[in-house]
Amino acid sequence: MQDIAERLQAWHASGRAFAVATVVGVSGSAPRDPGAALAVDMAGEAIGSVSGGCVEGAVYELCRAAIESGEPVLERFGYSDEDAFAVGLTCGGTLDVFVQPIVPGTDPGLDAGIARIATGEPVALARVIAGPGGLVGATLAVTASGAFGALSVGPSTVGALERAVVAEARAMLDAGHTGRIVLGLDGRPCDEHQQGTVTCFVESYVPAPRMLVFGAIDFAAAVVRIGKFLGYHVTVCDARPVFATTRRFPDADEVVVDWPHRYLDSQLGRIDGRTVLCVLTHDAKFDIPLLERALRLPLGYVGAMGSRRTHRDRMARLREAGLTDAELARLRSPIGLDLGSRTPEETAVSVAAEIIAHRRGGSCLPLSAGDGPIHHDVAEAEGRQGPRTHAA
Repeated sequence: MQDIAERLQAWHASGRAFAVATVVGVSGSAPRDPGAALAVDMAGEAIGSVSGGCVEGAVYELCRAAIESGEPVLERFGYSDEDAFAVGLTCGGTLDVFVQPIVPGTDPGLDAGIARIATGEPVALARVIAGPGGLVGATLAVTASGAFGALSVGPSTVGALERAVVAEARAMLDAGHTGRIVLGLDGRPCDEHQQGTVTCFVESYVPAPRMLVFGAIDFAAAVVRIGKFLGYHVTVCDARPVFATTRRFPDADEVVVDWPHRYLDSQLGRIDGRTVLCVLTHDAKFDIPLLERALRLPLGYVGAMGSRRTHRDRMARLREAGLTDAELARLRSPIGLDLGSRTPEETAVSVAAEIIAHRRGGSCLPLSAGDGPIHHDVAEAEGRQGPRTHAA
């Protein structure tokens, strides 16, 4: 929902009713990840996407129906050779979509969540997508220090369940995770197939992940551009003020003049397991103090540019600095995949490809060389309680 948050906030501020269809579960080669959303307002305007085109028409109609009825619905779209002309996914996967009508001012949880998503404040939106009828559609907006909205059935608030959802959502927000949780009415974790359970879909909205590019060289400009394309907040850092300028790196979110290791030390509160470090200086006086720190931090990716000879020298120096084999194994060096890259732009593609493969669990082999799943990080058959199935 984050990619359409600005438009949703405009609809919400104007008091316009609308419906949001959110991908809450995928399996196989489904085209979009959980959290992808399509929204339709009362006038029929549509924004966003849930499938890249496969089932957009059907989901659009579900949104229009939800606006009219005021009732949320959980639907599944899949594939079946028995009915090749029905609405479904031509890619062969399955997609669970939760459609929720929204009337501004009627749901404190949704109101608070939409407002915080639009402003960029970290928030987890926890919505009940399956369970007792009175709970489906109930929403909690959870921040690091508070929660907004309520889970209730009739006049009774489900206190234990609400406290458990808040705790789970806050933990997922802290990790930047989006996914399902299945609980009993007493708030205890349950198997999804048990009776009397409640399934919540939790979407974590956090600032963009960071890419720190150390070394203000020509290759860095290309890495910055592709980092922005991938959705990172990109910082370029170099101790040499003549090279670290906004004129040379107009696409960077920040250009910092500082010693790399000192700058990294100053950022400990702003980096996490999604943070990517690209060390492009291949100069020991910059690289070694920086990598000595970086490889001991819980970062998502650490890569360093340099020749094979530079890599061997770098590893020896890092061992002398006391790094363990396990810590050294985290270093991607020489940085990037073997694409035969020559130009800065080709090298940036190589670096980006390795970052994506590392994050998503890709094999780095051509897709044509295998017949396994295309999407390696898609969870199979997560909590799928009660959706009707459309097959194609």
